[in-house]
Amino acid sequence: VVIRAQNGDLLYRISPWARYVVRDEDKVNYDWVHWNPPLSYIHKHPSPKRLKSLRIYESHVGIASPEGKVASYKNFTYNVLPRIKDLGYNCVQLMAIMEHAYYASFGYQVTSFFAASSRYGTPDDLKEMIDVAHSMGITVLLDVVHSHASKNSEDGLNKFDGTDYCFFHSGHKGTHQLWDSRLFDYANWEVLRFLLSNLRMWIEDYRFDGFRFDGVTSMLYHHHGIGTGFSGDYHEYFGLHVDEDALCYLMLANHMINFLHPECITIAEDVSGMPALCRPVAEGGGGFDYRLAMAIPDKWIQIIKELKDEDWNMGNIVHTLTNRRYEEKYIAYAESHDQALVGDKTLAFRLMDAEMYTNMSVLSPLTPVIDRGIQLHKMIRLITHALGGESYLNFMGNEFGHPEWLDFPRRGNNESYHYARRQFNLTEDHLLRYRFLNSFDRDMNKLEERFGWLASPPAYVSEKHEGNKVIAFERAGLVFIFNFHPYQSYVDYRVVIFKYKILLDSDAAEYGGHQRLDHNTEYFSEQYPHNYRPNSLMV
Repeated sequence: VVIRAQNGDLLYRISPWARYVVRDEDKVNYDWVHWNPPLSYIHKHPSPKRLKSLRIYESHVGIASPEGKVASYKNFTYNVLPRIKDLGYNCVQLMAIMEHAYYASFGYQVTSFFAASSRYGTPDDLKEMIDVAHSMGITVLLDVVHSHASKNSEDGLNKFDGTDYCFFHSGHKGTHQLWDSRLFDYANWEVLRFLLSNLRMWIEDYRFDGFRFDGVTSMLYHHHGIGTGFSGDYHEYFGLHVDEDALCYLMLANHMINFLHPECITIAEDVSGMPALCRPVAEGGGGFDYRLAMAIPDKWIQIIKELKDEDWNMGNIVHTLTNRRYEEKYIAYAESHDQALVGDKTLAFRLMDAEMYTNMSVLSPLTPVIDRGIQLHKMIRLITHALGGESYLNFMGNEFGHPEWLDFPRRGNNESYHYARRQFNLTEDHLLRYRFLNSFDRDMNKLEERFGWLASPPAYVSEKHEGNKVIAFERAGLVFIFNFHPYQSYVDYRVVIFKYKILLDSDAAEYGGHQRLDHNTEYFSEQYPHNYRPNSLMV
């Protein structure tokens, strides 16, 4: 598109509504390509019905291969979707789909909002991928970035008509200090049309089943959450520091999606804990279905980093996992892509670090570091899954304790793809201990599918014993018992329970445990009051 600016200059731009943009290898900028194949992809499978229990597999198409390259939509369709299905996840959340010129931005510096990224394949390849996921009963969500946009002007939205206020606020208000990106003017009629159309296009053309809205905290406040802590006190959420235009846009977006496509799901990535964000717009809420429980991964990192095992505080763990706003649905997760990025560490790497390079083979001795790491990795995931929310999320590869970190090719690492891949092959090698973690994650999800604890009311916590380091709670007709003590096992430990048969045991041999429990015994309780309940038994 050629635009004559107010000062008479001719500007060469890509249409903001471009559906397909590509970059030739010898060029810096993207070019708009007219995508109109003679036979467009026709969806064959209906979208899955709205799920009661959401088990989300957060994914990035480009890194979804053990090979050091940008992987394709086709690879994800035929190699990764069956793996996700086998692991018991019923929802895929796709990152970095909206076109972004800079691959290492993880998809969060969007340049073309209506274009599916061409580095993985064609728009029809993405449509096929979503269709195949639907055939497996998997819901597909898009990680949508409406909180900010890339500063690129040649192939992005910035300075589209030569001014700095075409889509964005002018001057200082229109730039995010930390992200070095442009901020939308949500009071502008055309900006609202552009963003709302964008949401409809992804649902109606590609058949996405909903969205995870990125950077909601940045949208909600004029301070964008920079240098601000949130304690939960109401004065932090209501006042002149709230960006009402952005809040109204989010309410409008959720209202539109709910009105036109009531089966669609929306998720808010908000670290502030804005009240009523996940209540209906009709109640004056934000209209989201779920919010991310962002305090939980931070808590696990803090505990592992700062405390000795014997100093772990059971009450504090339970408080963090259960501290959520009443009647608002939370997505619990032990770690997401944020923790996997270079500069940070995954839970597995924090727990086992350098020993992952030498002692993950079953032929090598089970060292105390690897033993502790494997057991805590399973326990942290299970207690987060069962106690932390109404949905569960895992970032691809973390389910089996993927070694090392994520780093995209960039100048600082000589454009290397070595860390921009996922080594799924590690779980298929029977001589490596990664398969134990993979099996536990699968069976944990399958057990949730059978009993539906995520869709059940919050858990009743019957015990958080600081001396014994034991947490016990009930949810969905199941009893969960965790022994976090570093060296103490218990015989005849009394818990509140009526009848008991082991369904999932992190100490089982197939999960790399020590097989200390007999799974064939069925236990019945006695009328012995314990922890304010009439019946209990010894485990």
